[in-house]
Amino acid sequence: MPAELRLRRVRTELRTLFSLAFPMMIAQLANTAMGFVDTLMAGRVSPHDLAAVALGNSIWVPVFLLVTGIILATTPNVAQRFGRDQHDQIGPLVRQALWMGLGVGSLFALLMWNAEPVLHLMNVEPALIEPTMAYLRAVACGFPAVALYQVLRCYSDGLGHTRPSMVVGILALMLNIPLNYIFIYGKLGVPAMGGVGCGWATALVMCFMLLAMLIWVRRAHYYQPSLLFARFDWPQWSVLSRLLSVGVPIGVAVFAEASIFSVIALLIGGLGATIVAGHQIALNFTSLIFMIPLSLGMAITIRIGQALGRGAPRDARFAAGVGIVSSLVYACFSAGTMLLFSEQIPRIYTTDSAVIAVAASLFFYAALFQFSDVVQVTAAGALRGYQDTRMTMIFTLFAYWGIGLPVGYLLGLTDTLGEPTGPAGLWQGLIAGLSCAAVLLSIRLARSARRAIRQQARAMA
Repeated sequence: MPAELRLRRVRTELRTLFSLAFPMMIAQLANTAMGFVDTLMAGRVSPHDLAAVALGNSIWVPVFLLVTGIILATTPNVAQRFGRDQHDQIGPLVRQALWMGLGVGSLFALLMWNAEPVLHLMNVEPALIEPTMAYLRAVACGFPAVALYQVLRCYSDGLGHTRPSMVVGILALMLNIPLNYIFIYGKLGVPAMGGVGCGWATALVMCFMLLAMLIWVRRAHYYQPSLLFARFDWPQWSVLSRLLSVGVPIGVAVFAEASIFSVIALLIGGLGATIVAGHQIALNFTSLIFMIPLSLGMAITIRIGQALGRGAPRDARFAAGVGIVSSLVYACFSAGTMLLFSEQIPRIYTTDSAVIAVAASLFFYAALFQFSDVVQVTAAGALRGYQDTRMTMIFTLFAYWGIGLPVGYLLGLTDTLGEPTGPAGLWQGLIAGLSCAAVLLSIRLARSARRAIRQQARAMA
């Protein structure tokens, strides 16, 4: 292929990828901002309320990611049918996915409602258990609704329409602030609930997101060929089992990645408030900038699913390659920013010089793992497009829990490998785990791409 034509193809793919990814980035940032708003507004009531919200978040956010991961199976399935121009099959599939979302959302809402033993296992201060449980139970009331919303979002994403989730996310953030104010401080006849009010505001926002997405999907013309609302279908286990076989490994992999950061926070907890605060600053900032490669990975899922659906596995491999290279370019920018402004970034969060020093030292390690982090998240997104999720789950569990956490624990908190280095050692473990995941997932992606090309060649022979 001539260089000019190849360059034009790369430009076209980049334009398409980022047109899909940009609205997702805004939606993810809006969701992250809601957690920031909850923490900020609860903290203004009292440290007690802030602690209850923080403890509740440490439980429900990983659970929410697990639920979202399971439901993500909808996206590649819809994308492939859209690529094959099988619009009549999309509606029945999404109706089954809605049953899956309702079941999964209700199940985990029930588990959260009865999460008190987890708080006892975490040795939470007895005075905080009651408000934390009240907060969790309020959030749990919105879980079935947000699971159904995620199904509709994945349906829309699979069709290549990512703007609705951006608009709904922004509106949800705008609604979350006044609802927090009403429920936290007791306005418009509502009793003042303190931090627990954040939970009820979150649950109502989840219901709003479902309602807004329903209205959008019902009225927008580009959803009509799917005939989603043309009929009612009862659950069909044959379809649900296929969705779950793809979705559960995604959910477990996402949960494994999210939970390892929670475990590291607990391990660092015994090293003193200054170290905990510095770790939290570095983690919060890196989580924020992670939204961009995460969204890019979701866009790659759509591009690969649609390419495979129209019988173009080489286009799918090309989309994966362009996406991963783009993420590495972004990693150069994010790593450079953290190295250049390692002391300035923490000053956004605090004026404490000791905390700033700890956070600045950790930003060095955060900059290093940018490269492996963006590769593993975009490779995982590409593998979702191929619906190759079981090995992704196994590799992720091995990399994070078999490599990252043990290495970090040995380096940071024991003298097995020399003088313990505290949070630096734990972050070095993260680098090891993320690098392992990046290598394993990249190898798996190359094999999945080659297998798809070979299968097409055999089918055409």
